[in-house]
Amino acid sequence: MKKIALYSITLSTYAFTAVTSSLFAQNIRTGIQEAFNQFQNQESLKNAISSLTVFDGKTGQTIFAANENIGLATASTMKVITAATALDFLGKSYQFKTTLYYTGSIDENGVLNGNIIVSGTGDPTLGSDRYPETNAAIVLNKWITAIQNAGIRSINGAVIADDRLYNGNQIPGGWIWTDMGNYYGAGISSLNWRENAFGINFSPSNKVGAKAEIIQDTTRAPYLNIINETTTGKAGTGDNVYAYAAPYSTKIFVRGSYGQDLKKTIELASPDPAYDLAFQLNEGLNKQGIVAIQPPATGAKMDSIDVSQKQTLDVHLSPTMDKIVYWFNQKSINLYGEALLKAIAYTTAGKTGTDDGANYIQKYWNAKLGIKPGEINSVDGSGLSPQNRVTTLAMNKIMQYAQKQNWYPVFYESLPTYNEMKMKSGTIAGALGYTGVHTAKNGQSFTYTLLVNNYSGSGANMRRQMFKLLDVLK
Repeated sequence: MKKIALYSITLSTYAFTAVTSSLFAQNIRTGIQEAFNQFQNQESLKNAISSLTVFDGKTGQTIFAANENIGLATASTMKVITAATALDFLGKSYQFKTTLYYTGSIDENGVLNGNIIVSGTGDPTLGSDRYPETNAAIVLNKWITAIQNAGIRSINGAVIADDRLYNGNQIPGGWIWTDMGNYYGAGISSLNWRENAFGINFSPSNKVGAKAEIIQDTTRAPYLNIINETTTGKAGTGDNVYAYAAPYSTKIFVRGSYGQDLKKTIELASPDPAYDLAFQLNEGLNKQGIVAIQPPATGAKMDSIDVSQKQTLDVHLSPTMDKIVYWFNQKSINLYGEALLKAIAYTTAGKTGTDDGANYIQKYWNAKLGIKPGEINSVDGSGLSPQNRVTTLAMNKIMQYAQKQNWYPVFYESLPTYNEMKMKSGTIAGALGYTGVHTAKNGQSFTYTLLVNNYSGSGANMRRQMFKLLDVLK
């Protein structure tokens, strides 16, 4: 009798738990539906489209989905797909390699009858201030010391930055002219340097509308001609400065307004990061009395260089992938996304095109999760292109998959916190998005993706409305 009673209690407990779970799922589904309907009814979405997909974080069951099969512009939420692919395929311990070597021979007087060459494989962190070991000054000093220790006292040749692996400095297809002169629109090279950006500081005028003068560059780049057309804006108007340039430009036009009370360094894209690296290394050697008789150069010069005799001086390794992904998502660094995309393409098939990487990501998630190519229709790895189209269902499947992987703690940590929720944001003209994970106060966990395209009104207002909608998951 005791066993039967115990069995009955167990069945009753199971039935109660199942019913409770089912009721909770119905309640949360109803709550999300009501919140989504209210969200959709706002005037700013009259000509827009919104999509929301929510999964149970533990089971992966769909709790709510609306317009989940429609491909929408992702903005920077695209980064979670690139990051997840890189961690899953390349691994969290993956490192980029940059090699310093010399060609030719060194005579008894310390004259190098050859060239100093830096050869890259796409490290996006080389020269970055985000990591102690990648700081530009530290890297340059390490290389200068290696050159000195080799007994080189002068160079009967040139300092060359070999950027041929990715065919020089490239801009992904679909990026727009108003972006590519600014730091967030910097191109991708196999020899990235200081995140392919440099800064300028302004001194605004006391008179609104008058010219805001450039008073300082954060790095010496005399080979660039910066044409400043920036005016002084009213106090409180902030940074409305935009640079116009393209890869290999020697002229950079800087336009817009700089607020009277603003104290901010404006970051521009470096038109030729490999050349800047060669220039800076050459300058550093000059200061140590090691002079090259030829000017610094990039990979285009390599066709005439004999590399049959070469000697490695240093192999620089990037931070590991887990550390790269952290800053990639935390600060939404577009360059990192393009570097990861190309690394995936090169590791997979020895290809270096952005489209090669995008195509591989489609195939990868089709094989892993059955996601069809039309559900991830991307043209870059960062989301900067307005041509990217991804469904919230596809993105949420990848977010759900991430939770079951050994690299998930790294991925989770990389997600910023907004609205007291861990999620990656994305914004470009007329498009806003959030994708993330959240555990409610009652212990229920979710993965969710919310994308909105072609909304009207301010971005700040749309964010508030999106956060209000997502609050139902708390």
